[in-house]
Amino acid sequence: MPIKTNPWTLGLPLIAMLWLLHIFDAPQRLNFWIYDTLITAYPADIAPDVVLVGIDERSLDDLGQWPWPRAVHARLVEKLAAAGAETIVFDVLFSEATPDDPDLASAMAAHGQVILPLHLSPLSSNQLITTHLPAPDLATAAAGLGHAHVELDEDGIARGTYLRNGLGDRLWPSLALAAAGVGQSPGPDPEAAPYTNVRQQYRAVPLAGGAGTITAYSYSNVVSSPPSPERFRNKTVFVGATAAGFGDILPTPFSGLRQPLSGVEFHAQAYSALVENRLISRLPESLSLVLAIIILVFLAVALPRMRPARALGLCLSIALTLLITQVALLLIGSVWFSVAPALIVATLAIPVSSALRLAMTNRFLNRQLDDLAMGPAMSLPKPSVRHPAQLLSHFRALLQPRGWLVAKDEEVIDAEGLSLADVPELTENGRWLHRNNESWIRLVRNGTIYTIGLKLPNDLSREAIQRYLQRLPLMEASTDEPHRSPRENVSARIERVRKATHQMNQMQQFIQRSFESMPDGIIVTDELGVIRFANGHIEEWFGEPTPSLSGLPLARLLDGHDPRETTPWHETVSETLTLAQARTVDLRLSEKSFLIHFAPFALPGSEQNGIIANVSDISELREQQRQHREAIDFISHDVRSPLVSQLALIEQLKRNHGQIDTAQLDQLGMLARRSYHLAEEFVQLARAEQLTETRFYECELLNIVENARDSVSEQATGKGIQLVLNGQEDLWLKGNAELLERAVINLMTNAVQYSPSGSTVTILVFSAGHEACLTVNDEGEGIADEEMPHLFSRYRRQKSSELSGNHGTGLGLSFVNVVVEKHRGSISVDSRLGVGSSFQLKLPMMPPPR
Repeated sequence: MPIKTNPWTLGLPLIAMLWLLHIFDAPQRLNFWIYDTLITAYPADIAPDVVLVGIDERSLDDLGQWPWPRAVHARLVEKLAAAGAETIVFDVLFSEATPDDPDLASAMAAHGQVILPLHLSPLSSNQLITTHLPAPDLATAAAGLGHAHVELDEDGIARGTYLRNGLGDRLWPSLALAAAGVGQSPGPDPEAAPYTNVRQQYRAVPLAGGAGTITAYSYSNVVSSPPSPERFRNKTVFVGATAAGFGDILPTPFSGLRQPLSGVEFHAQAYSALVENRLISRLPESLSLVLAIIILVFLAVALPRMRPARALGLCLSIALTLLITQVALLLIGSVWFSVAPALIVATLAIPVSSALRLAMTNRFLNRQLDDLAMGPAMSLPKPSVRHPAQLLSHFRALLQPRGWLVAKDEEVIDAEGLSLADVPELTENGRWLHRNNESWIRLVRNGTIYTIGLKLPNDLSREAIQRYLQRLPLMEASTDEPHRSPRENVSARIERVRKATHQMNQMQQFIQRSFESMPDGIIVTDELGVIRFANGHIEEWFGEPTPSLSGLPLARLLDGHDPRETTPWHETVSETLTLAQARTVDLRLSEKSFLIHFAPFALPGSEQNGIIANVSDISELREQQRQHREAIDFISHDVRSPLVSQLALIEQLKRNHGQIDTAQLDQLGMLARRSYHLAEEFVQLARAEQLTETRFYECELLNIVENARDSVSEQATGKGIQLVLNGQEDLWLKGNAELLERAVINLMTNAVQYSPSGSTVTILVFSAGHEACLTVNDEGEGIADEEMPHLFSRYRRQKSSELSGNHGTGLGLSFVNVVVEKHRGSISVDSRLGVGSSFQLKLPMMPPPR
């Protein structure tokens, strides 16, 4: 996100930093470094007509100690003239007159193109600068005079010279300019005082290399050898000192101070660049400063509006453009334009802008961290920090114990049903001791010992409660190393960010897990009704993977699974969004009933809105409603009918109380028993439906079956039916033995009821893997195929059974099915008409003891 700041925010630091760097000559140093890098990387070519005659160590050995007689120089001029040299340039000062001057003057005049040097310097430290010309005879014979001064830059490196230098009344050309423009006369500077040192037309010299770049010949060798036209014909010959420690030496970009360049070589290279038209003009420093200010203003305005990546790209692009511009001007246009100040501005703008962004981000994060710290945290108060009396109060509200005690040392704070005499020996702090239905714990708070005791209900929930108490952390974990807050500012801020991030992650995980653990399906859409989030229930119920749900319009999802013509889904969704009103609609998915509630919402702090759709599975509720209606029908018909018959029979007996028939009493008893059995089965089914695992306990299947057989044996004997039980293995399981026995009795009763007299009902009890199995086989008339799907439905009776006169309630097998499902088992039926039926129960057994 681009930061919005005032241009001065970035401009003022850049101006201050540029000014500070200018004080320490950083821009100039960078300017020189760029120039030297380019000059040494792309050296100039030496003009082909330039050679050098050097006064080297060999010449000093051969010709003697310096200074040499002017006659020696006269011989050199004569030899060079004989060799055809076009121009002879001396970088040797001949300021004092000597007796041999006529000889040298004569040789110079004979050649006609000899250039001599002059220099400007004060005679002593307290005098003005004067021009030191060659001796009069030599000055008259010379074809031209030129100053031999080389300009040293601020870092002590020779990079150029002034083409004109002198006092105000007379300016002299440089030695190279005099050599190239023979016959030019120096002129005065009309704006300068007569005794002012005036320098004009600075030009940087694109050197071709260091010492030895120009072809050089030894002075003594040229003087002592015959003329060499192949070496000097039509050449411009520079004569000067090249011996180490003799003459002027100049550090250059090629050599620095390690291998300085002799003055004569520098002048020769300056002449070469001059005749090749490659001398470099230097633009004023003010233009560089103007360019830097323009770029500074531009960046100060542009960078705060840009993203960091684009800002970095802009600064790098400007820096690269500046470098390319300087390279092109220098190497192609022979213009030295310093881009160093502008380059420094473009380079510094990156860290300064980043620092400003970081500072603003830091302030923003600090505010956000403060807001997060003040926001809701998803952390719950630990039980280990609560006072024991408060813990007891919470235990009483949650567990409803039959008795309790909390004591401080040996003083009872609160107690009921327990006393200090009941407290057992507690050897470990913070660990529960369970003794039958009593649970005790000793806690230490601020050096004080507290004792808590609970007397729990002595039922099936006791073990679960005691396991729960054992998991509660009621003592703080001791740490040997104390917590130390970071002293460094950055570390402290990082710690705050870590805590805030952890808090946000906790909140996000809590919200996500809450959505996933909710019993209802949750769909969140955007302002166009497009799904943006759906929890796992939606994926399961609609059969759509989560990735395909995201981005799918809600109306299209609902149309695809429950299309409807009246009040189509898109109207419901659009009205929820446009009218901002909640809607509740029935939904049918895969033969299951749902209720979907559409609720509009708006995100706080924004204009975004959407829908939260809550999908509730009401299949069980609808089934309960259906069962309720069936129960009402059952009570109004099956239960009411025998009661009405009984009342009618009683009224008949009242009218004829003197003529009571035994058959009428039997009929009355039969009707009463039927009413009782109907009520009993109805009650048993209700009990089975309310059964939970908290009422389970260890029981043995074979013993349950034996008890059930004994309950049905009288009925079987009455019909002459033999009950055969096969099973010797004890099969232990976790369940409710009373209801399991009632279920087995129902199966055996049905087998006896629907079996012919004299037949056999076989009961098998065995294990198969981790399951306990029970099979009841009869030899009755069997069950028709069309009745098999509804065999375990409530209030459904077999048509064949009703026609045969075996009137039932339709609740017996439904009761068996409910009991088996509550025990996480299964029931199956195998029946053939005219042969018999076989009912098989499978129940999970308890794992064997380790």
